[in-house]
Amino acid sequence: MINNKTVSILGSGWLGEPLANHLAQACYEVGLSTRTPTKVSTLKKTRVTPHIIDIEALQGNVKDFLQAQTLIINITCKALPAFEKLAEEIAKSPIQQVLFISSTSVYPNDAGLCSESDQLTSETNLRKIEKCFTDNIGFECTVLRLAGLIGRKRHPGRFFASGKSIKDGFGKVNLIHQADCIKLIETILTQQAWGEIFNGCADNHPTKKDYYTEMALSLGLPKPDYIIAENSATKVISNEKVKRTLGYQFIYPNILDVSC
Repeated sequence: MINNKTVSILGSGWLGEPLANHLAQACYEVGLSTRTPTKVSTLKKTRVTPHIIDIEALQGNVKDFLQAQTLIINITCKALPAFEKLAEEIAKSPIQQVLFISSTSVYPNDAGLCSESDQLTSETNLRKIEKCFTDNIGFECTVLRLAGLIGRKRHPGRFFASGKSIKDGFGKVNLIHQADCIKLIETILTQQAWGEIFNGCADNHPTKKDYYTEMALSLGLPKPDYIIAENSATKVISNEKVKRTLGYQFIYPNILDVSC
């Protein structure tokens, strides 16, 4: 019988690896995937069990990776057929729950206030990938839609340091800190909050022009240039559901007060 504190994490990038280390410290048995064989020796020095997995070229070793209670999918792959095949493999495995890390880019830019109950009329590729897991009856699934990511090695003040201009300077900012991503994922696991869709985003939404200018100046960098779009994006991500349903309290509710 699989221990209910066994978790496999697909993806060991900017979020996946610190998430794995955090869950291991919280007494979870953690498997972590990488597509890079040379990274395995580094991961073996931690408390996680590394696996070489590429969902676009699945092999028999995926069965070992799926020997867990819960699978967290946290990769940037956009290949729908690969996710369809992965969902089939999960349904045949001991995995009981899937947490799919998605993006608030699934909501249209002109949608105004975006909540999880919104009916998405456009079948984008990302929405189709989400449904590979939410529509599969072989396991329970929760989707966590994260806003733009900031935190360790991603200080927003450096986003435009190369001289690029801010597109749509009057559009609203939707961001979440890495620390909140990790804490929010752990909260979903702890509360066994399955069969849900959640947004992950900080409280405030200044304009891109105001926010990235302030963040650049905070690092002593020059103000970035900005472009005014003819039809400025109105999208603002609501985080009310995670507060109401999970009782979640953000570590960084104010994106103007960040530690990176």
